Amino acid sequence: MVTVADLLKSKGIGIFSIPVTATVRDALFLMAEKDVGALPILDNGKLSGIFSERDFSRMLAKENECSLDTSIRDVMTKNLFTVTPATSIESCMQLMTDKHIRHLPVLENDLMVGLVSIGDIVKTVISSQKEFIDQLEKYIGGRW
Repeated sequence: MVTVADLLKSKGIGIFSIPVTATVRDALFLMAEKDVGALPILDNGKLSGIFSERDFSRMLAKENECSLDTSIRDVMTKNLFTVTPATSIESCMQLMTDKHIRHLPVLENDLMVGLVSIGDIVKTVISSQKEFIDQLEKYIGGRW
């Protein structure tokens, strides 16, 4: 069983985040600079929300709420679903599918240790399946 911890080892541990005092402009700039689709929002080092491309598009769709100087606190997603390093990749996929979300903060002892995206999950599943297929081919071919 592949876990979030396994995924984070291959992905690396860098987490890009932004403080709750930031603006939408600050978040969009950092997202573009780091080429990410979402940012965890931290309040005194604690996870308090997440801001994603989807949050931005929803903000744009609302009348009179299109200022890039809007506080990130006002538009971030506050009701978060999180996972731990021990969570299986399959459980992450199920949660993302059921809740229609694309990013999951990874918490360990209430500290954020990573962020996984649907792209990370898919890449890990494909890699795991490829390894399994390679092992089966070796076994069938007598190269085991």
